Amino acid sequence: MTIAWMDPNKIRFITIHCTATPEGRNNSAAEVTRWDVELFGQPSYHHVFELDGDDVQTLRYDQRGAHVGKNNTGNVGLSYVGGTETLNAGGDPKDTRTAAQRRSMETRLRELLNRYPTAKVRGHRDWPGTKKACPSFDVKAWLTEIGLGSHYG
Repeated sequence: MTIAWMDPNKIRFITIHCTATPEGRNNSAAEVTRWDVELFGQPSYHHVFELDGDDVQTLRYDQRGAHVGKNNTGNVGLSYVGGTETLNAGGDPKDTRTAAQRRSMETRLRELLNRYPTAKVRGHRDWPGTKKACPSFDVKAWLTEIGLGSHYG
C-alpha cells in the first residue's frame, strides 16, 4: 500500500464524512479502513469516529487521504460510522451520529482548528460538483450550533 504525502503545515480544509452504513451498525474503524484499502488502495480518512465515540486516527496529518476526489492535498478527512437509515442499498441519508460521536467529533475538530486555525470546514456534499448526501447532516448548521460557524467554507 502506497500512501501519498502532504505538507501538514499547509492544511487548508477539514472535510466531514459518514461511512454510509446503517444506523446502529457497529462497524469498527479497522473495518472502514479495510474497505477503503480494498477500494482505493489506502485509508480514506484521518479519523474515524466509532459508535461509542472512540476517535481512531487512521492516517497521520502528513499522509494524504482518499476522501474528496482531487481535493485531498491539504485536507484532513473526518468520518463517523453511520449516515444511512437502513441496511438496504440506497438507504435514505440520516444523521445517525450518537451523542458520543458528536462529542468526540467536536473535540477533535476543536483540536484541529487550534492546530490549523485558518482551515475551513465543510461536509463532503459541500464540495463543488459533489452529488452525495455525505455526511447526512448540515455541517454549516452544526458548526454554528457549537460556536464554530466562522470556520465553515
